[in-house]
Amino acid sequence: MRPLSSVPSGDSSPEGAGSPGLAELLRRVARGDEAAFAALYDATAARVHGLVLRVVRDPAQAEEVTQEAYLQVWRTASRYDENLGSAHSWLLTLAHRRAVDRVRSAESAGRNDTAYHGTTQTPPHDTTAEAVETSLEARRVHAALETLTAVQREALQLAYFGGYTHTEVAAMLDLPIGTAKTRIRDGLIRLRDAMGVSR
Repeated sequence: MRPLSSVPSGDSSPEGAGSPGLAELLRRVARGDEAAFAALYDATAARVHGLVLRVVRDPAQAEEVTQEAYLQVWRTASRYDENLGSAHSWLLTLAHRRAVDRVRSAESAGRNDTAYHGTTQTPPHDTTAEAVETSLEARRVHAALETLTAVQREALQLAYFGGYTHTEVAAMLDLPIGTAKTRIRDGLIRLRDAMGVSR
């Protein structure tokens, strides 16, 4: 795998004309095609690294997390289902999850250090109940996401899990900005209704 510093930064059209699309590259990666993996990495690494860096905010950790994300791609490419969204959003979602996991891990380590130094203090709240509540909420959100159309889910994943602006989402999905905003808005309305959240 090439170091990130050698990856071209111009990644505005990872599925450009004359080259295989990302979905096709992922299918080939799933079959163990190293050349396809290299092409996938070259086409997407700059954007994936940028997303990870925005989440972890530390360049060294961002490089590590990006490499871990691509290792996961190599191992799990067969799990990609193009009926659930584009290859690009699948890749960005996978990288975003790893970045969030890294941040949570660092925060957990910091909390453990704090707890070690303050063992005589009473916890300010019930952390077990909070963890259960967070887990249940995550399940509700996941179930609600399944009720969306594929295009709504893809737009929401990029905007809220990927952290992209409406303009960036429109560019990534090759849509007019108005269409991207509509998909995001309609997806949010449907998500809210599925979760029973009052307006």
